[in-house]
Amino acid sequence: MKRLPQTVRVKARAAGQAAASLTQEGAKRLPSGSRDAGRVVKERAAKERAGRTRREGRDDTGGSAGSGRGCSGPASADRAPSGRAQSDARVRSPGSGGAVRRNRPRPGSGSAGSRPAADAGGGSRGGSSRALALANPRRRVRAAFLAVLFVFTLFTAQLVRLQGFDASQVAAKARAMRTGAPDIIPAQRGKLLDRDGVVLAGSIERRDVVADQLNVAEFEVRDPATKKTATVGAAGAAKELAPLLGMDEATLRAKLTGESRYVQLARKLEPDQWRRIEALGIPGIASEENPSRTYPAGAPLAPVLGWVGADGKAKDGSGGGLELLYDEQLSGTPGSSQLERSADSRVIPMGYSSVTPARAGKDLQLSLDNDLSWYAYNAIADQVKKSDADSGTAVVMDVKGRLRAVSQFPSFDPIKRSAKGSEFGSLPFQDVFEPGSTAKVMSLGAALDTGAVTPTTSFRVPNRLKRSDKTFRDSHEHKTLYLTTAGILAQSSNIGTLLAGERVPPATLEQYFRAFGLGQRSGVGFPGESSGLMAPSTQWSGSQRYTVMFGQGMSMTAIQDAGVFQTIANGGVRIPPSVVEGVRQADGTLAPAQVAQGTRVLSQKTATELSIMLESVVGSSGTAQQAAIAGIPVAGKTGTAQRYDAKTRGYSGYTASFVGFAPADKPELIVAVILQNPKNGYYGGTTAGPVFQQVMSYALQRYGIPPTGTQRTPFPLQVGQKPAADTPKVDPSVIGPNGPVRAADGLPTPPRLAVPSEAPGIGPDGTSGSTPSPGATDSSGASRPRGDGTSGAGAR
Repeated sequence: MKRLPQTVRVKARAAGQAAASLTQEGAKRLPSGSRDAGRVVKERAAKERAGRTRREGRDDTGGSAGSGRGCSGPASADRAPSGRAQSDARVRSPGSGGAVRRNRPRPGSGSAGSRPAADAGGGSRGGSSRALALANPRRRVRAAFLAVLFVFTLFTAQLVRLQGFDASQVAAKARAMRTGAPDIIPAQRGKLLDRDGVVLAGSIERRDVVADQLNVAEFEVRDPATKKTATVGAAGAAKELAPLLGMDEATLRAKLTGESRYVQLARKLEPDQWRRIEALGIPGIASEENPSRTYPAGAPLAPVLGWVGADGKAKDGSGGGLELLYDEQLSGTPGSSQLERSADSRVIPMGYSSVTPARAGKDLQLSLDNDLSWYAYNAIADQVKKSDADSGTAVVMDVKGRLRAVSQFPSFDPIKRSAKGSEFGSLPFQDVFEPGSTAKVMSLGAALDTGAVTPTTSFRVPNRLKRSDKTFRDSHEHKTLYLTTAGILAQSSNIGTLLAGERVPPATLEQYFRAFGLGQRSGVGFPGESSGLMAPSTQWSGSQRYTVMFGQGMSMTAIQDAGVFQTIANGGVRIPPSVVEGVRQADGTLAPAQVAQGTRVLSQKTATELSIMLESVVGSSGTAQQAAIAGIPVAGKTGTAQRYDAKTRGYSGYTASFVGFAPADKPELIVAVILQNPKNGYYGGTTAGPVFQQVMSYALQRYGIPPTGTQRTPFPLQVGQKPAADTPKVDPSVIGPNGPVRAADGLPTPPRLAVPSEAPGIGPDGTSGSTPSPGATDSSGASRPRGDGTSGAGAR
């Protein structure tokens, strides 16, 4: 509100003073009676002014501003209440346009203690004295107290919730922040042991070095001269650690600089290296246990033992071999540990701690023999190199199906798995091939077991034999031969096998093949193991009906091939191959593995007859003189088959093999030797036979298996022949382990058929001749004859 001009205010005060003096002067002039009357008049005027003041107070609160009701001229000064200072009176100054203002008391006028009325502004009357009074201080204190009490109530309720109702949850969260995630304690992986307890695969202690960059920054070094310490941080730590870790100092300093709480510096350090690093006392440098898998057996057993991944496990495609097959038993159960730590990663004394120890994996004792595996590996590797073969395998199995050696060349180095030419697959389990003549033991065994033939049944074996739409022949040209069943097996005649085997119905022949283990995986269950190819007999073509008898039109693995001869050596009972003998307990005792139940395939009589017939294969009239062992009777069979090449989808080269057991009259061990695509000679007797002789001789010596001292009378090989019981055996020292008998000119002699070309007494069961043809793969997935009439593959 604007104040009135100074001139107006002066005039108003002068007018008020003049009115007061006139009143006093008038009162003095009146007589006493008149003065009484004047007093009465004054009192009445005072009451009227009081009434007007009350009305004006009401008007100030409810009236309209600037109405000027009851206010005019100098009389406005008389309307001030008697109990208030005159400064509260409202005056209307001349020329002010009806504006009302309060009189302001002069200094020292005695009205300083009065309260001026509120300025209504714009011509409105001032407010009442009740509106201008100060608030009650008690109410203000009471309101502030209630506000503070409300705040403290909230704090109290929160404390009750935290320390009462949610105390356990809050404590658990706080402890979780101090302990962090559990530290994993790796479980010690179980060992793989050979049959004598020699470690073939084990774990050794290794350490991963890690760093906390924030703590490394506090690294201090004390100067021995000045006895003062100085913070050197990451630069000083890198200088100390670089020589021990074999790292560049600048690179290491970069890894140690920053704010990361976890940085890996090195992996799989030896314990001695870590102890030297730990002795430096660098804050923030720690280690984690990371065991490393080691394979002391090396390349001879590497493919069958397999490998593990970087995490020490073999699952999810990170491993292979027996490591993968028995990963669950070997892995064990990891443990864990939790410790309360401060913000700088220091363990809090007497704090929370929880440790769950790891449980080590089981130690598996295998049936494999480390020394025998090493010997077999070197023997087959040497022959692969001499014969310039693509690969070679040597399998040793005992008569109960326990595998003693599963060797191959090429192999791989477990330490340098990236080496050129490494072969990681286990060829004895995974590589399939057409067996050739080793399959003849199944065909003739079925004929003997069903009674279709006997060991001495006579056959007229022509130079050619036509069956279905094919003409079959033997591996060599010859005149018409007169052979017994035993002679057919000893001379590995394709035509003779067809003449004997066609007496068995196809469905029955297939039943015997499958009983020997063809078309199914072995009992080992090796990862990636092949079941071979064996088509149902209902899908055999006209020529395949005959080719399967001499080992073409089907395929098998080296383990399956060895299993066929295990069945014969075990008296006709097939026991699935096995590789685990049991679980080694903590106290050193062995918990034997469950033994697979055998199934009878041939009668005991048939198995014995086949065993005697197979002895003749290694004799002077057989095809495997190089497999003979002086003083020990050996029974076995050669195989020479055309080799199917999956890359060219056709036949390329040969598969040479020899499978046999010894001692023949009391079998203990079976050895199977297979060479793929040998270029320097390809007959099974001359390439695989010498390896068999070496490996079997070593195995018999190692296990202390002596000669039985008995000599069985062989069956006659030709019609009308009566061999003596003391038929001289072949001395391998004369033949030599590296090749056949040499003629005078130094060249190897051709395979011999020491049987007359003509003999009487041949019945009507062998009157025609034909030529066997190599196989190709038919729509069933098995092999079928190509029909080019050019091969006698499978004969030897």
